[in-house]
Amino acid sequence: MYRMQCVKVGTLVSGEIDCADLKASLLAHRDKPAIINLNIGTTMKGAVDDIDLVIQTLEKKWFSHDRFYIHCDGALFGIMLPFVKQAPKISFKKFIGSACVSGHKFLGCPIPCSRSGHAPIFLWHAITSRRGLLGFQKEAESCIMNARHLHNRLREARIGAMLNEFSNTVVFEKPLDDEFCRRWSLACKGNISHVVVMQHVTVEMLDSFVAEFIQKRSFWWFKKDYDRSSFQPPCIAEDVGVVNCCCSMHGLSSSIRD
Repeated sequence: MYRMQCVKVGTLVSGEIDCADLKASLLAHRDKPAIINLNIGTTMKGAVDDIDLVIQTLEKKWFSHDRFYIHCDGALFGIMLPFVKQAPKISFKKFIGSACVSGHKFLGCPIPCSRSGHAPIFLWHAITSRRGLLGFQKEAESCIMNARHLHNRLREARIGAMLNEFSNTVVFEKPLDDEFCRRWSLACKGNISHVVVMQHVTVEMLDSFVAEFIQKRSFWWFKKDYDRSSFQPPCIAEDVGVVNCCCSMHGLSSSIRD
């Protein structure tokens, strides 16, 4: 829209911005000011970018505060983060220019927060009159506890899985059955899928999902390889990191470290 040059910055395996790559990009374009979009909960992995580290990187590379603008995309997790104990704080006391959240996700507003004048009214109403700060805190804590429960159950079943700290997004190996993915409304990308654990998701639902996943998983690989004895968990180390992969090679090394 603005005909401005866009530079993609690499990410860590967690999904967070790679500040070493950001440093290289800043050095390559030091003659121009920087507009940086940070994520407070990435779409696929629920990663929270380290705002303080990004600002430090900018300052060390001679970008004064009037030569950069930071936007924080909080979508789902931006409204949950303030209610999570020991989580990093997003504040305009830091050198950020703007932040946004999605009212239709965690808050449950009837429409997405857009340019419509009604959206901020719904957002204000949801924050001030529906559940209160204590109610939001309990809901956020419940989502994260249930996400940790799902992550633990998957790992116990030797299913490669990753959960970022403070996140309610559990990432795991992609099921091989499209119908299974549709029935459980799984979002898939490449070799991985994720579950975003929200308020309506119960422990019983998660246990049912894991039980069905375990039951069907070996059958999928049996159909693929025609040899049940050769079944091995797939390698997703490139997507979630070695420590979170349960394949025959990385699963063993993970057990040794644990």
